[in-house]
Amino acid sequence: MSRNEADFLPGTLDLLILKTLAMGPTHGWGVSKRIRQISRDVLDVNQGSLYPALHRLEQRGLVEAEWGTAGDSNRRVKVYSLTTQGGESLADQLRAWKSFALAVDRILETA
Repeated sequence: MSRNEADFLPGTLDLLILKTLAMGPTHGWGVSKRIRQISRDVLDVNQGSLYPALHRLEQRGLVEAEWGTAGDSNRRVKVYSLTTQGGESLADQLRAWKSFALAVDRILETA
């Protein structure tokens, strides 16, 4: 089962990107690949949604980017990393997400 960003709840993509970058800096394709791998191929973020979200997070000061190289190809890529402010935002968003998910679960589990 594959889903795209249009299926995500508003703000979910930003949360997934921040959580992914909390694992360590990577380029855009690496973010997409991590999300797909960790979700066991359930979530597939297309590049047309990913890069605007990364730029939006960068403008908000939640992530920063610098030019680097990718693997053996030495191809120039933008490497994104979480800022201190991004880490704080991630913690806030995780609390809100868990509260939201618990509320939805309560409703779904009601007989």
